[in-house]
Amino acid sequence: MLVRPKASVTLVMLAVLLTAVILSTSALAQEDSTPKVEIFLGYQWLNPGGTVPACCQSPDTPFPVKLQSMPYGVGASVTYNFIPHLGLEGDFGHNWSDQANESTLSVGPRLEYRQQGLSMFLHTLLSANRLQPPQISTRYGIGAVLGGGMDLSLTKKFAWRIFEADYVWGHQNFVNYASQSFPNLRHVGLEGVRLRTGIVVNLDYPETAIPAATVSVQPSEVMVGEPVTATATATNFDPKHTLKYDWMSTCGKISGNGTTASIDTNGATAGTCTVTVHVTDPKKKKNNEATATANFTVKEPPRNPPTMSCTANPTSLQAGGTVSISCTCTSPDNVPVTVSGWTASAGNISGDGSNATLNTSGAAPGTISVNATCTDQRGLSTPVTTQVTIENPPPPPAAPPESSKLSQCDFPNPVKPWRVDNTCKAILDDVASRLQHDPDSKLVIVGNAEPTEKRKNLAAERAVNSKAYLSGGEAKQGIDPSRIEVRTGSGGTKTAEYWIVPAGATFSGEGTQTVDESKVMAIPDHPKPAAKKKKAAQ
Repeated sequence: MLVRPKASVTLVMLAVLLTAVILSTSALAQEDSTPKVEIFLGYQWLNPGGTVPACCQSPDTPFPVKLQSMPYGVGASVTYNFIPHLGLEGDFGHNWSDQANESTLSVGPRLEYRQQGLSMFLHTLLSANRLQPPQISTRYGIGAVLGGGMDLSLTKKFAWRIFEADYVWGHQNFVNYASQSFPNLRHVGLEGVRLRTGIVVNLDYPETAIPAATVSVQPSEVMVGEPVTATATATNFDPKHTLKYDWMSTCGKISGNGTTASIDTNGATAGTCTVTVHVTDPKKKKNNEATATANFTVKEPPRNPPTMSCTANPTSLQAGGTVSISCTCTSPDNVPVTVSGWTASAGNISGDGSNATLNTSGAAPGTISVNATCTDQRGLSTPVTTQVTIENPPPPPAAPPESSKLSQCDFPNPVKPWRVDNTCKAILDDVASRLQHDPDSKLVIVGNAEPTEKRKNLAAERAVNSKAYLSGGEAKQGIDPSRIEVRTGSGGTKTAEYWIVPAGATFSGEGTQTVDESKVMAIPDHPKPAAKKKKAAQ
């Protein structure tokens, strides 16, 4: 078996170098779009790189045979790219010569990098190897292919494989014809080189995203002289590249060379304006630009009428008084203003600029409307009305409150002529209710007696007993005793009179006298029996 270590080392170093180039340049250059399927068909040259030993040949060929280069051959492969850099490759190669034929059927991964029309790749394939040496039947073995190549794009679908250089390894078993009884397997290793060139067909390219741009303006509506800010957003560009932004505007002066631009609208004509941005990727030669526009509106300065408010002091008064009117007039557009045109629906008004005086002499009760107008130098005006109320004359003063007789009780009992009977208690209950609902009023009780009644202080006892019932009788009305005054009168009847005295009123007391309650006390209906005296000890 003949080994070619120099060729093997050279191909391995070539593969390592090509891998380093692909990985190092992938971070610096833009990746072209990658097709899903690549089909290669072309010419293949092969040097098998091996020798068939004499032991393994037929008796007619007693000497070892060194396999020569095979100049005639064809190569084909189909690659499916899962992602832009990695695919699965199926490969077939066949070479022949006058001396021998060799074929390989391989499959394995392929690493590829694309840049601006140039594609470089590496692959490592496992193979089924078929060899037909001179005057020996066809043999099959296992093998491998390691190598790479370079493609040059001709069009989007077609490329020229400039070269493909592979290290081809194969392992074959041959029978020892010298000993038919005990066949001995001889192991032949093929370490060869194959070179290819041909046409590559690229199929099923992914859709390429078209660069796009949008632009927004803030605010979208301004007055002449107010600034506008435009902001651009670019999509589907290479994020690693610095983009160029060119700005234009149909109104005002625009400045900016990045994603944001400012527009000065001083001197601009009112109307609809358009701002345009053109985005370019200088590092790409095609599919590298996008344009976007947005509109904004420029308006003339406003013509707002002036605003005015007026106040009256006082706002309500009796006829004959005067009222001061004060107005505040301003222009939202900062235009000079004046106040004039003072009028009043009643009374007499005299004004000087933003202040006026209203004389209400002779005005009837009701509302007086005072009017004025604020006008700016452009002729725009705003009328304002403020109101003053003329009050009705005050009513005559109310009569002072007076005391009044509420009710009276009769005392017909001949045995106990001072006693408050049930009929009188009902009357006193009503009196108590009145006092409870009018807590500011007081009560005056006037007791009377007939001239024929000889009991001393009988009139006073009738008044005191009535007070006792109201303040602490069995009905427990609980009227404060300080609110009740007891007096005796000269009515000459068996009665007690009950007079309500409202707050602020006084009881005249004509013909009556105050009862000295320390001397005349209430007589209970059922006095407690006197305690029995204890007998003296014998």
